Amino acid sequence: MCAPPLIGIAYGQYAQQPFIYSILITLLSGLALILCLPSSHKQISQREGFLIVSLGWIMASLFGSLPFLLNGTFATLTEACFETVSGFTTTGSTVLANIEGQPLSILFWRSMIQWLGGMGIILFSIAILPMLGIGGMQLFKAEVPGPVVEKIKPRIAETARSLWKVYALLSLAMTILLMLCGMNLFDALCHTFTTMATGGFSTRDRSIESFGNPMIEAVILFFMFAAGMNFILHYRLLHGKFKSLRMDREFLVYLSITLAGIWLISMNLHDRSGESLFTSFRHGAFQVVSILTTTGYSSANFDSWPNFSRLILLLMMFVGGCAGSTAGGIKCIRGILVCKSTYRELFYAVHPHAVSSIKIAGKAIPDPIVRAACGFVLLYVLIFIVGSFGMALCGLDMISAVSAAAACLGNIGPGFAAVGPYENFLLIPTAGKWILIMLMLVGRLEIYTLLILLVPEFWRK
Repeated sequence: MCAPPLIGIAYGQYAQQPFIYSILITLLSGLALILCLPSSHKQISQREGFLIVSLGWIMASLFGSLPFLLNGTFATLTEACFETVSGFTTTGSTVLANIEGQPLSILFWRSMIQWLGGMGIILFSIAILPMLGIGGMQLFKAEVPGPVVEKIKPRIAETARSLWKVYALLSLAMTILLMLCGMNLFDALCHTFTTMATGGFSTRDRSIESFGNPMIEAVILFFMFAAGMNFILHYRLLHGKFKSLRMDREFLVYLSITLAGIWLISMNLHDRSGESLFTSFRHGAFQVVSILTTTGYSSANFDSWPNFSRLILLLMMFVGGCAGSTAGGIKCIRGILVCKSTYRELFYAVHPHAVSSIKIAGKAIPDPIVRAACGFVLLYVLIFIVGSFGMALCGLDMISAVSAAAACLGNIGPGFAAVGPYENFLLIPTAGKWILIMLMLVGRLEIYTLLILLVPEFWRK
């Protein structure tokens, strides 16, 4: 919270009391807990770890909403929490109607919490999810060579620092390139934060479309795609291991889906809307990468596109990027495992006595990991259905309800119709906003971390 007021002062905006008060409240709350609660040096248990992660994200969102409330950006706690949770979870759905009229310190805070939340989930997946045996490192093992096998560094803390360095280096490179393309320093920083986090918050009401600059769009498109890759793959590339791209099966699937989506939408736009091939490709490529990586930027009003293009974008909301990236969604590696598992079941129907294992790049994947991936996808779809019904009960039409649930569960941002790229989530009823807040948290914490708190056995000794 110390950086945004300094940014405001640097640009001649001196009314930074909301951030000063927020810093004091947050600091005093932390000190009070330290003073009131006895210190303990016992090792944190597995159950405590999940509870700490879940409550940590919730409390960070509550304290993070203080600047919005104290500044008067939002009139209610619900709206402030929605915007903050959308930021930390890198969703990008917004209830802010007049973005360009906000103080620069508020816009910087809004972008910075996405940058922090983006890397936070990667470190969380490395340190916490392996306890469940359902994700994180286990998912990485499905690839050859797997990041967990190499570990980058002997200790998790060293691995975390290495990933932060990669994250910061890519962010610096993107900021410089955006400035070379004509962006000022403030806009370049804010859009770098929200691109590398695949968050999608912009400093402009019409997102990237406001700039009308193909070069800026090209830079953002490249870094969105890079942010949707496994960050450990970036680490290998920076160390000269270029064969990693060719050997990484998930990356090849991710690239194939991206190219296929770009080709289909570009041809559909060119055929149906009468736009030139260059314009169709420009907007089609940008929106495919933006939605697939769950960033949520818009370079055009894709809600007005032909139904075929909108359907492809809706399907891509569920796919997401690679495991170990800042992207949301189901992730490509889970899709690969589910497809292979489905094929194996069909194979067993023909050869019931056969023994078959699922392999990726020649390496057998343990059945617990396969079951976990299938269970995750099933839970994801069930939560999406429940969320869609909840939004419909709140008064949204079918397309708005379905796309709002998909956009928030997948941490994407905009949807279609009433929550499209030219709209926002402000008019959704209070109950609907809280449903979407829960979907954002569940989606960002990979479902199991929050849902495990509802299992009675979790609370039993």
